[in-house]
Amino acid sequence: MKSFIQILLLSVIVLATSCRDSFLAEKPFSSYTPATLNDSLGFEASLIGLYNHTSTILTWSDQQGWLSVWQVGTDVANATANQQGIEIPYYDYTRLTPTDGAAGRTWDRNYVLINLSNIIINSIESPSLKGISTVGKNKINAEAKFFRAYAYNNLATCFGDVPLLTEALTAPKTDFTRAPVDQVNNLIVSDLTFAIANLPDIDDVKSNAKGKLYGRANKYMAMQLLGETYLRMGKPDLAEAQLQAIINSGKFKLVKNRYGIKTSTTGDYYSDMFVYGNQRRSQGNTEAIWVLEQENPSTVVGGNTGSAQQRRVWGAAYHNVKGMALSDSTGGRALGRLRLSNWVIYNLYQQGDIRNSANNIRRRYVYNDPVQTALYGKPVPYAGSDTLFNLAPHTTKWYQFDPNDTFGFAMIKDFILMRLGETYLLLAEAQFKQGKLQDAANTLNVLRARAFPSYPNVGKIEASDVSLDFILDERARELIGEENRRMTLMRTKTLVSRVNRLNANSAVNPVKGLSNTHLLLPIPLTEIQLNKDAVLQQNPGY
Repeated sequence: MKSFIQILLLSVIVLATSCRDSFLAEKPFSSYTPATLNDSLGFEASLIGLYNHTSTILTWSDQQGWLSVWQVGTDVANATANQQGIEIPYYDYTRLTPTDGAAGRTWDRNYVLINLSNIIINSIESPSLKGISTVGKNKINAEAKFFRAYAYNNLATCFGDVPLLTEALTAPKTDFTRAPVDQVNNLIVSDLTFAIANLPDIDDVKSNAKGKLYGRANKYMAMQLLGETYLRMGKPDLAEAQLQAIINSGKFKLVKNRYGIKTSTTGDYYSDMFVYGNQRRSQGNTEAIWVLEQENPSTVVGGNTGSAQQRRVWGAAYHNVKGMALSDSTGGRALGRLRLSNWVIYNLYQQGDIRNSANNIRRRYVYNDPVQTALYGKPVPYAGSDTLFNLAPHTTKWYQFDPNDTFGFAMIKDFILMRLGETYLLLAEAQFKQGKLQDAANTLNVLRARAFPSYPNVGKIEASDVSLDFILDERARELIGEENRRMTLMRTKTLVSRVNRLNANSAVNPVKGLSNTHLLLPIPLTEIQLNKDAVLQQNPGY
Protein backbone atom coordinates (compact mmCIF):
# COMPACT_ATOMS: atom_id res chain seq x y z
CA MET A 1 0.00 0.00 0.00
CA LYS A 2 2.87 2.38 0.81
CA SER A 3 4.33 1.87 -2.68
CA PHE A 4 0.94 2.49 -4.27
CA ILE A 5 0.56 5.79 -2.38
CA GLN A 6 4.03 6.89 -3.50
CA ILE A 7 3.22 6.12 -7.14
CA LEU A 8 -0.14 7.93 -6.86
CA LEU A 9 1.52 10.98 -5.32
CA LEU A 10 4.14 11.04 -8.09
CA SER A 11 1.41 10.83 -10.72
CA VAL A 12 -0.41 13.80 -9.23
CA ILE A 13 2.78 15.87 -9.28
CA VAL A 14 3.50 14.97 -12.91
CA LEU A 15 -0.09 15.77 -13.95
CA ALA A 16 -0.01 19.06 -12.11
CA THR A 17 3.25 20.19 -13.65
CA SER A 18 2.26 19.03 -17.11
CA CYS A 19 -0.67 21.45 -17.06
CA ARG A 20 1.74 24.36 -16.97
CA ASP A 21 3.17 25.70 -20.23
CA SER A 22 6.61 25.99 -18.62
CA PHE A 23 6.82 22.23 -18.45
CA LEU A 24 6.93 22.12 -22.24
CA ALA A 25 9.60 24.81 -22.58
CA GLU A 26 12.93 23.50 -23.82
CA LYS A 27 15.78 24.01 -21.41
CA PRO A 28 19.05 23.06 -23.12
CA PHE A 29 21.81 22.03 -20.73
CA SER A 30 24.56 22.14 -23.32
CA SER A 31 25.34 24.15 -26.43
CA TYR A 32 26.08 22.89 -29.94
CA THR A 33 29.63 24.17 -29.60
CA PRO A 34 31.66 25.21 -26.56
CA ALA A 35 31.27 28.74 -25.30
CA THR A 36 33.63 31.22 -26.93
CA LEU A 37 37.16 30.67 -25.66
CA ASN A 38 38.39 33.64 -23.69
CA ASP A 39 41.61 32.80 -21.84
CA SER A 40 44.98 31.21 -22.51
CA LEU A 41 44.18 28.03 -20.57
CA GLY A 42 41.08 27.42 -22.65
CA PHE A 43 42.97 27.98 -25.88
CA GLU A 44 45.80 25.70 -24.77
CA ALA A 45 43.41 22.88 -23.91
CA SER A 46 41.60 23.29 -27.23
CA LEU A 47 44.86 23.26 -29.19
CA ILE A 48 45.96 20.06 -27.50
CA GLY A 49 42.58 18.67 -28.47
CA LEU A 50 43.51 19.10 -32.15
CA TYR A 51 46.46 16.72 -31.71
CA ASN A 52 44.25 14.36 -29.75
CA HIS A 53 41.66 14.32 -32.52
CA THR A 54 44.29 13.83 -35.24
CA SER A 55 45.52 10.82 -33.30
CA THR A 56 42.04 9.26 -33.50
CA ILE A 57 42.44 9.07 -37.28
CA LEU A 58 45.54 6.91 -36.85
CA THR A 59 44.53 4.79 -33.86
CA TRP A 60 40.99 3.69 -34.81
CA SER A 61 40.53 -0.02 -34.04
CA ASP A 62 36.76 -0.50 -34.45
CA GLN A 63 37.55 -1.40 -38.07
CA GLN A 64 41.03 -2.89 -38.02
CA GLY A 65 41.20 -2.85 -41.81
CA TRP A 66 41.02 0.97 -41.77
CA LEU A 67 44.79 1.25 -42.26
CA SER A 68 44.63 -1.18 -45.18
CA VAL A 69 42.18 1.12 -46.97
CA TRP A 70 45.07 3.46 -47.76
CA GLN A 71 47.45 0.77 -49.03
CA VAL A 72 45.71 -2.26 -50.55
CA GLY A 73 44.52 -1.99 -54.14
CA THR A 74 47.37 0.44 -54.85
CA ASP A 75 50.76 -0.49 -56.30
CA VAL A 76 52.34 -1.42 -52.95
CA ALA A 77 50.02 -3.87 -51.17
CA ASN A 78 47.23 -6.44 -51.31
CA ALA A 79 44.73 -7.55 -48.69
CA THR A 80 45.27 -11.02 -47.24
CA ALA A 81 42.82 -13.67 -46.09
CA ASN A 82 42.95 -11.97 -42.70
CA GLN A 83 41.28 -8.78 -43.89
CA GLN A 84 38.60 -7.11 -41.79
CA GLY A 85 36.04 -5.94 -44.36
CA ILE A 86 36.22 -2.16 -44.56
CA GLU A 87 39.14 -2.45 -47.00
CA ILE A 88 37.35 -4.72 -49.50
CA PRO A 89 36.05 -1.90 -51.77
CA TYR A 90 39.60 -0.59 -52.04
CA TYR A 91 40.80 -3.52 -54.10
CA ASP A 92 37.43 -4.67 -55.42
CA TYR A 93 36.46 -1.24 -56.68
CA THR A 94 33.15 -2.55 -58.05
CA ARG A 95 31.99 -2.43 -54.43
CA LEU A 96 33.05 1.15 -53.71
CA THR A 97 29.76 3.02 -53.35
CA PRO A 98 28.48 6.16 -51.59
CA THR A 99 27.59 4.05 -48.54
CA ASP A 100 31.25 3.13 -48.04
CA GLY A 101 32.36 3.24 -44.41
CA ALA A 102 35.92 4.37 -45.04
CA ALA A 103 34.85 7.31 -47.20
CA GLY A 104 32.36 8.28 -44.48
CA ARG A 105 35.02 8.04 -41.79
CA THR A 106 37.43 10.17 -43.84
CA TRP A 107 34.79 12.86 -44.33
CA ASP A 108 33.70 12.83 -40.69
CA ARG A 109 37.12 12.91 -39.02
CA ASN A 110 38.37 15.76 -41.17
CA TYR A 111 35.26 17.91 -40.79
CA VAL A 112 35.32 17.42 -37.02
CA LEU A 113 38.94 18.63 -37.10
CA ILE A 114 37.87 21.65 -39.17
CA ASN A 115 35.10 22.55 -36.75
CA LEU A 116 37.41 22.19 -33.73
CA SER A 117 39.92 24.44 -35.49
CA ASN A 118 37.25 26.99 -36.39
CA ILE A 119 36.18 27.28 -32.75
CA ILE A 120 39.72 28.34 -31.87
CA ILE A 121 40.16 30.59 -34.92
CA ASN A 122 36.84 32.38 -34.48
CA SER A 123 37.51 32.92 -30.76
CA ILE A 124 41.08 34.16 -31.12
CA GLU A 125 40.06 36.56 -33.91
CA SER A 126 37.18 38.02 -31.89
CA PRO A 127 37.65 41.78 -31.36
CA SER A 128 36.31 41.41 -27.83
CA LEU A 129 39.07 39.04 -26.72
CA LYS A 130 41.34 40.67 -24.14
CA GLY A 131 44.29 39.59 -22.04
CA ILE A 132 46.37 37.84 -24.73
CA SER A 133 49.10 39.69 -26.61
CA THR A 134 49.04 40.07 -30.37
CA VAL A 135 52.01 37.74 -30.67
CA GLY A 136 50.26 35.19 -28.48
CA LYS A 137 47.05 35.46 -30.50
CA ASN A 138 48.91 34.97 -33.76
CA LYS A 139 50.68 31.86 -32.50
CA ILE A 140 47.41 30.31 -31.31
CA ASN A 141 45.72 31.23 -34.57
CA ALA A 142 48.60 29.80 -36.60
CA GLU A 143 48.49 26.45 -34.82
CA ALA A 144 44.74 26.11 -35.40
CA LYS A 145 45.04 27.22 -39.02
CA PHE A 146 47.69 24.58 -39.66
CA PHE A 147 45.23 21.88 -38.61
CA ARG A 148 42.40 23.39 -40.63
CA ALA A 149 44.65 23.41 -43.68
CA TYR A 150 45.76 19.83 -42.94
CA ALA A 151 42.14 18.65 -42.84
CA TYR A 152 41.14 20.53 -45.97
CA ASN A 153 44.15 19.18 -47.87
CA ASN A 154 43.03 15.66 -46.95
CA LEU A 155 39.49 16.39 -48.11
CA ALA A 156 40.52 18.09 -51.35
CA THR A 157 42.81 15.19 -52.22
CA CYS A 158 40.20 12.56 -51.46
CA PHE A 159 36.97 14.24 -52.62
CA GLY A 160 37.85 17.25 -54.81
CA ASP A 161 35.20 19.97 -54.37
CA VAL A 162 33.98 20.02 -50.76
CA PRO A 163 31.93 22.36 -48.52
CA LEU A 164 34.02 25.25 -47.26
CA LEU A 165 33.51 26.20 -43.60
CA THR A 166 35.36 29.01 -41.89
CA GLU A 167 32.92 29.54 -39.02
CA ALA A 168 32.27 27.07 -36.22
CA LEU A 169 28.85 25.46 -36.41
CA THR A 170 26.50 26.71 -33.69
CA ALA A 171 23.41 24.82 -34.87
CA PRO A 172 22.57 21.96 -37.23
CA LYS A 173 23.21 22.92 -40.86
CA THR A 174 21.40 21.25 -43.77
CA ASP A 175 22.26 23.45 -46.75
CA PHE A 176 25.88 22.59 -47.55
CA THR A 177 27.13 23.03 -51.09
CA ARG A 178 30.45 21.98 -52.54
CA ALA A 179 32.95 24.78 -53.10
CA PRO A 180 35.21 24.48 -56.15
CA VAL A 181 38.55 22.92 -55.21
CA ASP A 182 40.29 26.17 -56.24
CA GLN A 183 38.49 27.99 -53.42
CA VAL A 184 39.44 25.24 -50.98
CA ASN A 185 43.05 25.49 -52.12
CA ASN A 186 43.01 29.26 -51.62
CA LEU A 187 41.97 28.78 -48.00
CA ILE A 188 44.66 26.14 -47.46
CA VAL A 189 47.34 28.43 -48.90
CA SER A 190 46.12 31.39 -46.84
CA ASP A 191 46.05 29.35 -43.63
CA LEU A 192 49.50 27.85 -44.20
CA THR A 193 51.05 31.18 -45.21
CA PHE A 194 49.81 32.63 -41.92
CA ALA A 195 51.03 29.56 -40.04
CA ILE A 196 54.53 29.80 -41.54
CA ALA A 197 54.78 33.45 -40.52
CA ASN A 198 53.59 32.89 -36.94
CA LEU A 199 54.47 29.36 -35.83
CA PRO A 200 57.73 28.98 -33.90
CA ASP A 201 60.95 27.63 -35.30
CA ILE A 202 61.34 23.94 -34.45
CA ASP A 203 64.01 24.77 -31.85
CA ASP A 204 61.62 27.16 -30.11
CA VAL A 205 58.65 24.80 -29.75
CA LYS A 206 57.39 24.71 -26.17
CA SER A 207 59.42 22.43 -23.92
CA ASN A 208 58.34 20.45 -20.88
CA ALA A 209 59.95 20.57 -17.46
CA LYS A 210 62.74 18.23 -18.60
CA GLY A 211 63.61 20.44 -21.53
CA LYS A 212 62.45 17.93 -24.14
CA LEU A 213 60.52 19.19 -27.12
CA TYR A 214 56.85 18.40 -27.43
CA GLY A 215 55.52 17.38 -30.83
CA ARG A 216 53.76 20.72 -31.25
CA ALA A 217 53.42 22.61 -34.51
CA ASN A 218 56.43 24.39 -35.97
CA LYS A 219 56.72 26.45 -39.14
CA TYR A 220 58.46 23.69 -41.10
CA MET A 221 55.40 21.48 -40.78
CA ALA A 222 53.37 24.21 -42.47
CA MET A 223 56.04 24.67 -45.15
CA GLN A 224 56.06 20.96 -46.01
CA LEU A 225 52.27 20.82 -46.19
CA LEU A 226 52.22 23.95 -48.33
CA GLY A 227 54.79 22.42 -50.68
CA GLU A 228 52.62 19.33 -51.10
CA THR A 229 49.53 21.51 -51.63
CA TYR A 230 51.26 23.52 -54.35
CA LEU A 231 52.19 20.28 -56.10
CA ARG A 232 48.56 19.16 -56.04
CA MET A 233 47.58 22.60 -57.39
CA GLY A 234 50.02 22.31 -60.30
CA LYS A 235 52.34 25.06 -59.01
CA PRO A 236 55.68 23.23 -58.75
CA ASP A 237 57.76 26.42 -58.73
CA LEU A 238 56.04 27.60 -55.55
CA ALA A 239 56.37 24.10 -54.08
CA GLU A 240 60.10 24.09 -54.80
CA ALA A 241 60.60 27.34 -52.90
CA GLN A 242 58.94 25.97 -49.75
CA LEU A 243 60.75 22.64 -49.84
CA GLN A 244 64.15 24.15 -50.57
CA ALA A 245 63.67 26.48 -47.62
CA ILE A 246 63.20 23.51 -45.28
CA ILE A 247 66.34 21.79 -46.57
CA ASN A 248 68.39 24.99 -46.58
CA SER A 249 67.30 25.92 -43.04
CA GLY A 250 70.03 23.75 -41.58
CA LYS A 251 67.61 22.49 -38.93
CA PHE A 252 67.38 18.94 -40.29
CA LYS A 253 69.82 16.27 -41.44
CA LEU A 254 69.34 12.88 -43.01
CA VAL A 255 70.14 10.11 -40.54
CA LYS A 256 73.37 8.50 -41.76
CA ASN A 257 74.80 7.02 -38.56
CA ARG A 258 73.43 4.73 -35.91
CA TYR A 259 71.95 6.41 -32.85
CA GLY A 260 69.62 5.90 -29.93
CA ILE A 261 68.64 3.09 -27.62
CA LYS A 262 69.44 0.02 -29.75
CA THR A 263 72.86 0.77 -31.20
CA SER A 264 74.31 -2.26 -29.42
CA THR A 265 71.83 -4.61 -31.11
CA THR A 266 71.20 -5.69 -34.67
CA GLY A 267 70.08 -2.83 -36.88
CA ASP A 268 71.31 -0.02 -39.10
CA TYR A 269 71.07 3.76 -39.25
CA TYR A 270 67.87 3.66 -41.31
CA SER A 271 66.06 1.17 -39.04
CA ASP A 272 67.10 3.18 -35.96
CA MET A 273 64.64 5.93 -36.97
CA PHE A 274 61.66 3.65 -36.38
CA VAL A 275 62.57 2.29 -32.97
CA TYR A 276 60.23 3.55 -30.25
CA GLY A 277 62.46 5.79 -28.17
CA ASN A 278 64.35 7.03 -31.23
CA GLN A 279 61.56 8.59 -33.28
CA ARG A 280 61.46 12.10 -31.85
CA ARG A 281 63.78 15.01 -32.52
CA SER A 282 64.59 15.13 -28.81
CA GLN A 283 65.62 11.46 -29.04
CA GLY A 284 68.12 12.04 -31.84
CA ASN A 285 65.99 11.79 -34.99
CA THR A 286 67.46 14.64 -37.00
CA GLU A 287 64.98 14.06 -39.84
CA ALA A 288 61.88 14.61 -37.71
CA ILE A 289 59.69 17.51 -38.84
CA TRP A 290 56.36 16.36 -37.34
CA VAL A 291 56.12 13.45 -34.92
CA LEU A 292 52.72 12.85 -33.36
CA GLU A 293 53.83 11.57 -29.99
CA GLN A 294 52.03 8.70 -28.25
CA GLU A 295 52.46 7.52 -24.68
CA ASN A 296 51.37 4.40 -22.83
CA PRO A 297 48.04 5.35 -21.17
CA SER A 298 48.91 3.15 -18.19
CA THR A 299 51.68 5.60 -17.32
CA VAL A 300 50.48 8.84 -18.96
CA VAL A 301 46.79 9.66 -18.64
CA GLY A 302 45.44 10.55 -22.09
CA GLY A 303 48.73 9.56 -23.71
CA ASN A 304 46.97 7.55 -26.41
CA THR A 305 43.57 7.93 -28.01
CA GLY A 306 42.82 4.43 -29.20
CA SER A 307 44.32 1.07 -30.06
CA ALA A 308 46.72 1.57 -32.94
CA GLN A 309 46.73 -1.39 -35.33
CA GLN A 310 49.75 -0.57 -37.50
CA ARG A 311 51.82 -3.51 -36.25
CA ARG A 312 48.95 -5.94 -36.70
CA VAL A 313 48.22 -4.68 -40.21
CA TRP A 314 51.76 -4.40 -41.60
CA GLY A 315 53.48 -7.30 -39.85
CA ALA A 316 53.21 -11.03 -40.58
CA ALA A 317 51.35 -13.57 -38.43
CA TYR A 318 54.50 -15.63 -37.87
CA HIS A 319 53.30 -16.84 -34.46
CA ASN A 320 50.84 -19.15 -36.25
CA VAL A 321 53.82 -21.22 -37.43
CA LYS A 322 54.92 -24.07 -35.16
CA GLY A 323 58.29 -23.23 -33.67
CA MET A 324 57.81 -19.47 -33.76
CA ALA A 325 57.31 -17.51 -30.53
CA LEU A 326 56.44 -13.86 -29.99
CA SER A 327 59.53 -11.76 -29.30
CA ASP A 328 61.05 -8.31 -29.53
CA SER A 329 63.37 -9.27 -32.39
CA THR A 330 60.42 -10.50 -34.45
CA GLY A 331 58.39 -7.39 -33.76
CA GLY A 332 55.63 -8.55 -31.44
CA ARG A 333 52.26 -9.97 -32.39
CA ALA A 334 51.10 -9.09 -35.89
CA LEU A 335 48.21 -10.42 -37.96
CA GLY A 336 49.22 -9.78 -41.56
CA ARG A 337 46.12 -7.90 -42.61
CA LEU A 338 47.95 -6.78 -45.75
CA ARG A 339 50.84 -8.12 -47.81
CA LEU A 340 53.39 -6.15 -49.77
CA SER A 341 52.77 -6.48 -53.49
CA ASN A 342 54.94 -8.74 -55.60
CA TRP A 343 56.31 -5.61 -57.26
CA VAL A 344 57.58 -4.32 -53.91
CA ILE A 345 58.91 -7.71 -52.81
CA TYR A 346 60.66 -8.73 -56.02
CA ASN A 347 61.23 -5.70 -58.22
CA LEU A 348 61.33 -2.42 -56.28
CA TYR A 349 64.73 -2.47 -54.60
CA GLN A 350 68.16 -2.47 -56.20
CA GLN A 351 70.78 -4.71 -54.60
CA GLY A 352 72.65 -2.89 -51.86
CA ASP A 353 69.79 -0.55 -50.85
CA ILE A 354 69.85 -0.30 -47.06
CA ARG A 355 66.10 0.32 -47.07
CA ASN A 356 65.78 -3.29 -48.23
CA SER A 357 68.15 -4.72 -45.63
CA ALA A 358 67.00 -7.52 -43.35
CA ASN A 359 66.63 -4.87 -40.63
CA ASN A 360 64.03 -2.97 -42.68
CA ILE A 361 62.22 -5.51 -44.88
CA ARG A 362 61.98 -8.85 -43.14
CA ARG A 363 61.87 -11.75 -45.57
CA ARG A 364 63.03 -14.76 -43.54
CA TYR A 365 62.71 -16.19 -40.02
CA VAL A 366 64.64 -18.53 -37.76
CA TYR A 367 62.71 -20.81 -35.40
CA ASN A 368 62.90 -19.09 -32.02
CA ASP A 369 60.68 -21.12 -29.67
CA PRO A 370 63.03 -22.99 -27.29
CA VAL A 371 60.24 -25.43 -26.45
CA GLN A 372 60.48 -26.77 -29.99
CA THR A 373 63.99 -28.15 -29.51
CA ALA A 374 64.11 -30.03 -32.81
CA LEU A 375 63.46 -26.82 -34.74
CA TYR A 376 65.09 -24.17 -32.58
CA GLY A 377 67.71 -22.07 -34.38
CA LYS A 378 67.00 -23.49 -37.84
CA PRO A 379 65.79 -21.37 -40.77
CA VAL A 380 62.05 -21.42 -41.35
CA PRO A 381 61.44 -22.78 -44.86
CA TYR A 382 59.68 -20.64 -47.42
CA ALA A 383 56.89 -22.83 -48.68
CA GLY A 384 53.19 -22.89 -49.44
CA SER A 385 50.59 -20.34 -48.43
CA ASP A 386 52.57 -19.23 -45.37
CA THR A 387 54.53 -16.92 -47.66
CA LEU A 388 51.28 -15.08 -48.44
CA PHE A 389 50.22 -14.52 -44.84
CA ASN A 390 52.10 -15.99 -41.88
CA LEU A 391 55.59 -15.49 -43.29
CA ALA A 392 54.95 -12.74 -45.82
CA PRO A 393 57.80 -10.23 -46.31
CA HIS A 394 56.98 -6.97 -44.54
CA THR A 395 58.34 -3.67 -43.32
CA THR A 396 59.72 -3.65 -39.78
CA LYS A 397 58.84 0.01 -39.20
CA TRP A 398 55.92 -0.90 -36.94
CA TYR A 399 57.69 -3.47 -34.76
CA GLN A 400 56.87 -3.04 -31.08
CA PHE A 401 56.82 -5.65 -28.32
CA ASP A 402 55.79 -5.44 -24.69
CA PRO A 403 56.63 -8.64 -22.74
CA ASN A 404 53.88 -7.69 -20.29
CA ASP A 405 51.32 -7.63 -23.11
CA THR A 406 52.29 -10.34 -25.57
CA PHE A 407 48.79 -10.43 -27.09
CA GLY A 408 49.43 -6.82 -28.11
CA PHE A 409 46.04 -5.55 -29.15
CA ALA A 410 47.25 -1.97 -29.10
CA MET A 411 50.57 -0.64 -30.34
CA ILE A 412 52.20 2.23 -28.45
CA LYS A 413 54.47 3.98 -30.92
CA ASP A 414 54.94 7.51 -32.24
CA PHE A 415 53.71 8.47 -35.71
CA ILE A 416 56.35 10.14 -37.89
CA LEU A 417 54.05 12.22 -40.10
CA MET A 418 56.70 14.40 -41.75
CA ARG A 419 60.43 13.86 -42.10
CA LEU A 420 63.25 15.17 -44.23
CA GLY A 421 63.39 12.09 -46.44
CA GLU A 422 59.99 13.01 -47.85
CA THR A 423 61.00 16.65 -48.23
CA TYR A 424 63.64 15.58 -50.76
CA LEU A 425 61.09 13.45 -52.62
CA LEU A 426 58.58 16.29 -52.85
CA LEU A 427 61.34 18.64 -53.97
CA ALA A 428 62.42 16.23 -56.72
CA GLU A 429 58.80 16.03 -57.88
CA ALA A 430 58.57 19.83 -58.00
CA GLN A 431 61.80 20.06 -59.97
CA PHE A 432 60.77 17.31 -62.40
CA LYS A 433 57.46 19.03 -63.10
CA GLN A 434 59.37 22.16 -64.11
CA GLY A 435 61.59 20.18 -66.47
CA LYS A 436 64.62 20.53 -64.17
CA LEU A 437 65.72 16.93 -64.66
CA GLN A 438 69.31 17.37 -63.53
CA ASP A 439 68.20 19.22 -60.38
CA ALA A 440 65.70 16.45 -59.67
CA ALA A 441 68.39 13.79 -60.15
CA ASN A 442 70.71 15.68 -57.80
CA THR A 443 67.95 15.85 -55.17
CA LEU A 444 67.13 12.15 -55.46
CA ASN A 445 70.82 11.29 -55.30
CA VAL A 446 71.02 12.88 -51.85
CA LEU A 447 68.60 10.21 -50.64
CA ARG A 448 70.25 7.47 -52.66
CA ALA A 449 73.69 8.35 -51.31
CA ARG A 450 72.25 7.70 -47.85
CA ALA A 451 70.61 4.47 -49.01
CA PHE A 452 73.58 2.88 -50.79
CA PRO A 453 76.79 2.40 -48.80
CA SER A 454 78.65 1.89 -52.13
CA TYR A 455 77.36 5.14 -53.68
CA PRO A 456 78.20 6.52 -56.24
CA ASN A 457 79.41 3.21 -57.73
CA VAL A 458 76.02 1.74 -56.85
CA GLY A 459 72.82 3.75 -56.62
CA LYS A 460 73.59 6.98 -58.42
CA ILE A 461 71.07 8.05 -61.07
CA GLU A 462 71.32 10.44 -64.02
CA ALA A 463 68.93 13.10 -65.31
CA SER A 464 67.77 10.67 -67.99
CA ASP A 465 66.53 8.29 -65.27
CA VAL A 466 64.15 10.84 -63.78
CA SER A 467 60.41 10.50 -64.40
CA LEU A 468 57.31 10.80 -62.26
CA ASP A 469 57.18 7.00 -62.10
CA PHE A 470 60.78 6.86 -60.87
CA ILE A 471 60.00 9.43 -58.18
CA LEU A 472 56.94 7.45 -57.07
CA ASP A 473 59.08 4.29 -57.04
CA GLU A 474 61.59 6.09 -54.83
CA ARG A 475 58.77 7.23 -52.53
CA ALA A 476 57.81 3.58 -52.06
CA ARG A 477 61.42 2.63 -51.33
CA GLU A 478 61.83 5.41 -48.79
CA LEU A 479 58.35 5.68 -47.27
CA ILE A 480 56.80 2.21 -47.41
CA GLY A 481 54.68 1.78 -44.29
CA GLU A 482 54.76 5.53 -43.58
CA GLU A 483 53.06 7.40 -46.39
CA ASN A 484 49.37 7.24 -47.22
CA ARG A 485 50.02 5.58 -50.57
CA ARG A 486 46.48 5.92 -51.86
CA MET A 487 46.45 9.68 -51.28
CA THR A 488 49.85 10.04 -52.98
CA LEU A 489 48.59 8.25 -56.09
CA MET A 490 45.31 10.18 -56.02
CA ARG A 491 47.19 13.46 -55.69
CA THR A 492 49.46 12.63 -58.62
CA LYS A 493 46.57 11.07 -60.60
CA THR A 494 48.63 7.91 -61.16
CA LEU A 495 46.52 5.40 -59.22
CA VAL A 496 45.00 3.71 -62.28
CA SER A 497 48.12 3.58 -64.45
CA ARG A 498 50.42 2.32 -61.71
CA VAL A 499 48.06 -0.30 -60.32
CA ASN A 500 47.29 -1.66 -63.79
CA ARG A 501 50.98 -1.87 -64.58
CA LEU A 502 52.38 -3.07 -61.25
CA ASN A 503 49.68 -4.83 -59.22
CA ALA A 504 46.85 -5.98 -61.46
CA ASN A 505 47.55 -9.72 -61.41
CA SER A 506 48.09 -10.52 -57.75
CA ALA A 507 47.17 -14.05 -56.68
CA VAL A 508 45.96 -12.59 -53.39
CA ASN A 509 42.76 -10.54 -53.62
CA PRO A 510 43.47 -9.10 -57.07
CA VAL A 511 42.36 -5.60 -58.02
CA LYS A 512 38.98 -5.43 -59.76
CA GLY A 513 37.06 -2.64 -61.48
CA LEU A 514 39.56 0.19 -61.03
CA SER A 515 38.89 3.24 -63.23
CA ASN A 516 39.45 6.99 -63.27
CA THR A 517 36.29 7.31 -61.17
CA HIS A 518 38.39 6.16 -58.23
CA LEU A 519 40.79 9.07 -58.39
CA LEU A 520 38.24 10.58 -55.98
CA LEU A 521 36.20 8.94 -53.23
CA PRO A 522 32.39 9.02 -53.18
CA ILE A 523 30.68 11.77 -51.19
CA PRO A 524 29.04 9.87 -48.29
CA LEU A 525 25.38 9.19 -49.06
CA THR A 526 24.32 10.10 -45.52
CA GLU A 527 25.74 13.60 -46.00
CA ILE A 528 23.75 14.01 -49.22
CA GLN A 529 20.53 12.70 -47.70
CA LEU A 530 20.71 14.79 -44.52
CA ASN A 531 21.49 17.94 -46.49
CA LYS A 532 17.78 18.59 -47.15
CA ASP A 533 17.95 22.32 -47.93
CA ALA A 534 20.54 22.23 -50.73
CA VAL A 535 21.98 19.81 -53.23
CA LEU A 536 25.29 18.22 -52.29
CA GLN A 537 26.47 16.84 -55.61
CA GLN A 538 27.96 13.34 -55.85
CA ASN A 539 31.30 12.74 -57.56
CA PRO A 540 31.03 11.44 -61.14
CA GLY A 541 30.77 7.68 -61.54
CA TYR A 542 29.18 7.01 -58.17
